[in-house]
Amino acid sequence: MTSSQMLLTIFLFLLASPLPGAVLAAAGGDDGGHGHLTHIHLYVHETFAGPNATATAVVESPLGANSSFGSVGVVDDELRAGRDRSSELLGRFQGLIVGTGLQPGSGYLTSLTFVFTAGEYSGSTLSVHGPLLDFTGTIERAVVGGTGRFRMARGYSLTKILGNPTPETGVFEVDLFVLMHRGGY
Repeated sequence: MTSSQMLLTIFLFLLASPLPGAVLAAAGGDDGGHGHLTHIHLYVHETFAGPNATATAVVESPLGANSSFGSVGVVDDELRAGRDRSSELLGRFQGLIVGTGLQPGSGYLTSLTFVFTAGEYSGSTLSVHGPLLDFTGTIERAVVGGTGRFRMARGYSLTKILGNPTPETGVFEVDLFVLMHRGGY
């Protein structure tokens, strides 16, 4: 049997197999697997100094103080409904930030999770992953999945640095655009 005949046989076998239909049905039912787009708007409140810090460096760069390469930071920030610190607490913003650029301040890799403990998405999480190339403008990251109401989610997040209400704190505005799976669980 030639290689082209073998490929044709495999193709016909896969075409006749019930597996592709089962995979398509599991991916989204009768809507073709597209789900629906959900927009979530919220704020991250970070404390980066003092006894109640929610963000800190845990490993300094092995290349010294003028480099971020190899450094590791962790965050456990507050996730709130509004810009004001007294707004409703919706959960936590937890994750890792790793220095990946050899040039000073040139790049970081972030792996972060929105942990919802109150509100409409209580008990669910959303995970985002992506680069942080600088601290100006809008930071875009990929939504790579989630749990609870966000199972099989995908999409993107846009984060803007709003400023520092105090010398020890920062506020970030986050817009999540999440394609949510319509299947029942």
